[in-house]
Amino acid sequence: MLPPIIAGAAVLAVVIANRNAPQQAEIVEAARPLLVIATPRTDVVPRVLGYGTARPGDIWSAVADVSGRVVEIHPELKAGTIANKGELVVRIDPTEYELQIAQLEAEIDQIVAQQAELTAQDANYRAALAIEQDSLRVAEREVERMRGLRRTSAVTESDFDQATRDVLSQRQAVQSLENSLNVLPSQQRALAASLEAKKASLGQAQLDLKHTSIHAPFDCRLSDVSLEVGQYVAAGQSLFEAYGADVTEVEAQLPIDQVRNLLHAETAPIDLSLDAMNVVRRVFGVDAIVRMQTGNFMVEWVAEFDRVREELDLRTRTLRVVVAVEKPYENLVPGERPPLAPGMFCEVELRGKPRLNQVVVPRTSVRDGHVFIVDAEDRLERRPVKLVFSQGGFSVVSEGLEGGERLVVSDPTPAVEGMLVVPIEDPDVTSRLIADASGESPVR
Repeated sequence: MLPPIIAGAAVLAVVIANRNAPQQAEIVEAARPLLVIATPRTDVVPRVLGYGTARPGDIWSAVADVSGRVVEIHPELKAGTIANKGELVVRIDPTEYELQIAQLEAEIDQIVAQQAELTAQDANYRAALAIEQDSLRVAEREVERMRGLRRTSAVTESDFDQATRDVLSQRQAVQSLENSLNVLPSQQRALAASLEAKKASLGQAQLDLKHTSIHAPFDCRLSDVSLEVGQYVAAGQSLFEAYGADVTEVEAQLPIDQVRNLLHAETAPIDLSLDAMNVVRRVFGVDAIVRMQTGNFMVEWVAEFDRVREELDLRTRTLRVVVAVEKPYENLVPGERPPLAPGMFCEVELRGKPRLNQVVVPRTSVRDGHVFIVDAEDRLERRPVKLVFSQGGFSVVSEGLEGGERLVVSDPTPAVEGMLVVPIEDPDVTSRLIADASGESPVR
């Protein structure tokens, strides 16, 4: 056995002596593929969504101003009927008010005749007074003449007494006429006051007669109606309601922090003492769109910002903003474009003034106030950023990015700063981001 063992050991020694040294593999750094975009600059349109129910801008509550029996109604006085402005809706029997007007006009004519009579009496009294005053002067001269003759016994005492009595009688006649003239002005004033009272009553009667005919104050759509010819209605009785067809309002509830993004900065304090609502509209400076969507069917209406309600919603602490859609019944297309009718649940989108040339990034790329970018050496860099606001799927950056940086838009976890990256451009993310920021895509 010894010779084979020696031979094997010799062969092993030869193999070991002639073997090649192991080759060392070159160490290569692994690069991680990540999706990136060139950070864009674009005009940003601040937008906010709210929801509310459409309601009429004008509501007419038809109330009977006078009592009486209904003698005529609109031929289509039914719920849902559209009545044009000025169209007769209800007529109440006017006979009673016409008779009242005729009576008052006759009483006014009577008072006017009495005034004319007093004027004539005044002229007559003054003419009679002048005659009586002349007679009084003649009688007084006769008494004075007889007083001189009485000293010579040319006249008797009884003749002198009779002349004196004639003077006193004439003075009484003058005084009576003066008293009558003094009473005439008060009688004239009483007649004038009575005339004004009758004229006021006549004006009220004419107004009541006018109120017997009820006309639509604007183009409106009737609500529930229960009124028929021959029915007696009392003054102050509610007849029906009608909704204006010119304007439809939607009151949307909006988060306060999102509404703040719509406002543009004012350089000076605002003054609400003059033209307050126009000042508020100028401060908001927003455009509005109202949408109604059910299933795959969606309709839009252009609206206008109208006002902000007087208080926050106490339950949700949201701001209540009212927008108005004018002519909601125009451009109707059956089956395609219905009118914006009261009761529709709508989405309201408010658009602020564009903020020009802003740096925008996908909202998901911001993590704890930082973003990841790929530097010039294709290495991962963690950079802090400051945001103006976030909306939908994007955020607006004010500090940290200038635009054009290669921004990582995929999940880099585990993210090791400085690691080698294989950047892969994703143009779809860029186009969606720009469309979202510029207001071309729906708010998410």
